[in-house]
Amino acid sequence: MADERILILGIGNILWADEGFGVRVIEELQARYELPEHVTALDGGTQGLYLLPYLEEADAVIIVDAIDYGLPPATLKQLRDDEVPAVLGARKVSLHQTGFQEVLALLQLRGCAPSRLRLVGVQPERLDDYGGGLTPAIAAQVEPALAVVLGLLADEFGVDLPPRRSVEGFTPPAISREAYEAGRPAAEDACRIGDARVLAGWR
Repeated sequence: MADERILILGIGNILWADEGFGVRVIEELQARYELPEHVTALDGGTQGLYLLPYLEEADAVIIVDAIDYGLPPATLKQLRDDEVPAVLGARKVSLHQTGFQEVLALLQLRGCAPSRLRLVGVQPERLDDYGGGLTPAIAAQVEPALAVVLGLLADEFGVDLPPRRSVEGFTPPAISREAYEAGRPAAEDACRIGDARVLAGWR
């Protein structure tokens, strides 16, 4: 177990409200804990097939994501191994990316699927708010989800993460959760058809 290569993967799009949950959990993990050499935390965003090289190198993968389980909003639920592809097949990584179920299927086809797969998912409350941050109910589940990930590492993989001596930035400052959510303009000032700073260049 000490030689297992473990990937902790946050999936989601921070531009679409609760869709960014997985990324925000990974952001907290990386900022607050020291990771040993055989454990990698990755903001997988909506990269789909571009994640293959990272997944191929991993013996075990812990995925953190916002998942439509059909449960009350903000419900945390864990799945393992064969349960994971089934639930991920019900949704796409984003509107424009290859479904993560297909990514896992391709890993199987290539004979390099991780031997252990864990999913820590939250039932989202809102996904259709472009430019929005996590809703309060989902934001309140970031810390519990992080605790679940730490528990999985300790109980199933024998890895205890020591806290960092100083907080280290993982996400670029402009899109860190605090800066991103605090910097959102009020609805009356926002350009809902796009970014006014970009559109100004086309006039």
